[in-house]
Amino acid sequence: MQHTIEHGSAFAWLKILLAPGDTIRAEAGAMVRHTPGVEMDTRLNAGHDPGVLRKLWAFLVAIMRKFIGGETMFVNDFSAPQGGEVVLAPSLAGNILHQTLDGGATLFVQTGSYLASTGTVDTKIQFGGLRTLFGGEGLVLLKCTGQGDVFVNAYGSIVPVTVNGKFIVDTGHIVAFDGNLDFKVKSVGGLKSFFFSGEGLVCEFSGTGTIYIQSRNMGALVSWLTPMLPS
Repeated sequence: MQHTIEHGSAFAWLKILLAPGDTIRAEAGAMVRHTPGVEMDTRLNAGHDPGVLRKLWAFLVAIMRKFIGGETMFVNDFSAPQGGEVVLAPSLAGNILHQTLDGGATLFVQTGSYLASTGTVDTKIQFGGLRTLFGGEGLVLLKCTGQGDVFVNAYGSIVPVTVNGKFIVDTGHIVAFDGNLDFKVKSVGGLKSFFFSGEGLVCEFSGTGTIYIQSRNMGALVSWLTPMLPS
């Protein structure tokens, strides 16, 4: 499957050339356009595992992914029996990251940043710890495993940071990171800093691997816009 990421780091979109037999799975609402002959199949966003009670389980998983994980309840599978092209774009202005999983690697993705995937890539929700329940910027992750391509979107540019030891980053700026990195979520400073500094929670990484950071913070944008909204 061939792909290109176009229009730079500010307003990127993803162009996919589908060969016969290829399928790409994308968040609902991500499709910009496609050529005639491309077929779309919509299903609940419940991963590859059907569970014991298939339909009920899939529905419950999809609800949890939407309200806890920030994903859409449905995903769309695009395929083209005769070949074709589909273009996908994220909701926010920013860049798109492409990562290939070989079946042994794991990629953690901040929920809301997942755009699309191919092959046998599966995503499961994983919490960053109890502290995520008490901060405005917690860390609820998608654990991506399997074999195929993963496409992740960011708010702003994406900056890869190679970690060899320890590294601290605000949770609102995390896009994705390698699964071999250990991490823990904690507050900055004491209680006064936690409630009044505007920094919220940070993630402390340790080990060796790569973290992908976005140059803008969605939580900061919401805080800036909220006072301007009509009451």
